Amino acid sequence: MADYAHPEALVSTQWVADHLSGASVRLVEVDVDTSAYDQGHIPGAVGWNWQSQLQDDVRRDIANAKSFEALLSKSGIGNDTTIVLYGDNNNWFAAWALWQLKYYGHHDVRLMNGGRKKWLEEERPLTTDAPSLTSTAYHAAQPDESIRAYRAQVAAAVEKGAPGQLVDVRSPDEFSGKIIAPPGMSETAQRAGHIPGAASIPWSQAANEDGTFKSADALRQLYEGKGVNSQGEVITYCRIGERSSHTWFVLRYLLGFPQVRNYDGSWTEWGNLVGAPIEKETTAR
Repeated sequence: MADYAHPEALVSTQWVADHLSGASVRLVEVDVDTSAYDQGHIPGAVGWNWQSQLQDDVRRDIANAKSFEALLSKSGIGNDTTIVLYGDNNNWFAAWALWQLKYYGHHDVRLMNGGRKKWLEEERPLTTDAPSLTSTAYHAAQPDESIRAYRAQVAAAVEKGAPGQLVDVRSPDEFSGKIIAPPGMSETAQRAGHIPGAASIPWSQAANEDGTFKSADALRQLYEGKGVNSQGEVITYCRIGERSSHTWFVLRYLLGFPQVRNYDGSWTEWGNLVGAPIEKETTAR
């Protein structure tokens, strides 16, 4: 991990095993399968439900600052706590939670490389016991809007037509318009396809078989091979922003791109917008 631009943003499963009793470290599990935590989790880890705790279903938005403060306070997290996130699906929603923590200004937050999959494959300990927590008084900072993209900024990028500025991290079938969303995912758009000019680089191409991230050299070749580099601003998107958070993390922290935004409205918003242009292709770029 030393070759990454910000190796401190990742920790190994062994690092986590060595810090299970650390008072200044809080483990947080965030899974696509919201029942996974209750079936067994890393000792001491808190479980966050992405559906009910990390988003506002009424506003169709991420949790607001007040709700976010309440969640972290209840989780025994202070502003100086080191937060280590992990989850299933190679850290999809763990990366989404990390992006939100950075949005609200938490300084020390990291991903466990390989996520839940690697921890299980290594046969490390699990528990069904809930951790004993002491509530805190967490205070969120002003949102860091430099890491978030809104539809107006995406529209401006489409109008500008800058190659490599938009990165679609969904599957090739979603990109081409063959399907609107992965099987079983209920939150979708009315139209299938992709944002004009976007490069198709599925999030999964950044991960090894064991769920860990590929080397810095391999990642650089992957993105630069599709015209995506650090010379300009890059906007990532997927269906609702969780897979694109994974790619946002890769570009921002592993490769050190200075200007990367996550469009969390993603295809669920863009594919429903009246008058927003889309493209369809039988094969991904």
